Amino acid sequence: MKDKLIIFDTTMRDGEQSPGASMNKDEKVRIAKALERLKVDVMEAGFPAASVGDFEAVKAVADVIKGSTVCGLSRALDQDIDRVGEALRNANSARIHTFIATSPIHMQVKLNMQPDEVIEHAVRAVKRARRYTDNVEFSPEDAGRSEEDFLCRILEAVIDAGATTLNIPDTVGYSVPDQFGTTIKNLIERIPNSDKAIFSVHCHNDLGLAVANSLSAVINGARQIECTINGLGERAGNTSLEEVVMAVRTRQDVFPCETSLDTREILTCSKLVSSITGFPVQPNKAIVGANAFAHEAGIHQDGVLKNRETYEIMRAEDVGWSANRMVLGKHSGRNAFKTRMIELGIDFSSEEELNEVFFRFKQLADKKHDIFDEDLQALISEASIDADEEIKFIALKVCSETGEIPRAYLTLSINNREVSADAEGSGAVDASLRAVDQLVDNSAALRLYSVNNITDGTDAQGEVTVRLEQDGKIVNGLGSDTDIVIASAKAYINAINKIKSSAVRSHPQKGTV
Repeated sequence: MKDKLIIFDTTMRDGEQSPGASMNKDEKVRIAKALERLKVDVMEAGFPAASVGDFEAVKAVADVIKGSTVCGLSRALDQDIDRVGEALRNANSARIHTFIATSPIHMQVKLNMQPDEVIEHAVRAVKRARRYTDNVEFSPEDAGRSEEDFLCRILEAVIDAGATTLNIPDTVGYSVPDQFGTTIKNLIERIPNSDKAIFSVHCHNDLGLAVANSLSAVINGARQIECTINGLGERAGNTSLEEVVMAVRTRQDVFPCETSLDTREILTCSKLVSSITGFPVQPNKAIVGANAFAHEAGIHQDGVLKNRETYEIMRAEDVGWSANRMVLGKHSGRNAFKTRMIELGIDFSSEEELNEVFFRFKQLADKKHDIFDEDLQALISEASIDADEEIKFIALKVCSETGEIPRAYLTLSINNREVSADAEGSGAVDASLRAVDQLVDNSAALRLYSVNNITDGTDAQGEVTVRLEQDGKIVNGLGSDTDIVIASAKAYINAINKIKSSAVRSHPQKGTV
């Protein structure tokens, strides 16, 4: 029997720390349900002490998830730990993850503590967390730059205090595989009570080595990997869940362990997270990129046609590509629509909400022939956006002709009052966004404008991501429509609403674990 490799997903916590990737409560619940279908072992739902919104989101996830352990992050502070314990009160299976920095630079500059004080805080935090659950994880932040002797001291102490998982984070992505794997091996061998805890790793991708470092750790004894869908995360991101899972599955000759994930759900999770956060997946991204299983070279195509294994080391179907899916259209009824939504993990709180989204579905079906799962996810995102926004898109007319200056005629609803404006621009999109600015007091700087197709075909919905920055706040706005000019206006309005909302918040401590 091979060992079990625990997959700890932190998309909703560390992934959310990507600039502009904040998720609201409903979006986190949707992602959590998708992760549950993927059968991840542990999902870190957030940082409850960060804000009321994050507390409510973690609580909502804990209330609905039954098949995975729900985890909340806390600093080694009594009030943080109590907040997590309260948020996870109704969880079927709960874990508290607490941390404190252990590298010399962090202890001296950030914490202003002596090593013995850090150990004291860590032990007290673990003991307090044990009041709420016997499933407690401890992380020495910036372990990748910490002294090995000190790591042994603090980890031995927290195991004695009741920690059942020890997570060794490469917080700043400084490690390289050989060195990091050796560190994990040394810790397991040197700590007298290491057999009483599971060793975990959490690697950042600043040098592009997060997956390699994580896999090296597994070979050297780690039995949990902390990772995110699409490698989402602050700075250069985190270890990519899909890459480590498929590496372990594909190279069972190398890895002495296996996961219990339903890998056929990987692609669905990838597309959902991309849609909610507005972070597109690059075409050549391993496993989930559009080109991941595409063969352009003639010699490759010939080989694959003769025997798939000549150039493919895994099956596209095993990660969700080309899976059988129910395709809906304008003749599909309300029951078929509702059934497919339930299969996607989307529940409607009321008949009114169902009717609203079904109405949007029918409007979309009049524009494009086939409606795929990705379109349905986009509909839900758009309905959620509209429900919360004070500034809403009503109508847009654009005049664009060769040799003439494009002009946009726009109508918005601002606090339930319709207002209109028209503006010129260098193109249809530019004119539309300028019209928005005439109606809305907006001084945010546009940092990103990106267009991607949700599905294939010329009738596909375009998904536009707009990133705005103002006074240190960075937000992503998302909009979708079969007309990319309309999608652009919706995305811009969504971003402006977020900038103006008090819900935009920063974590109490940036760069955590």
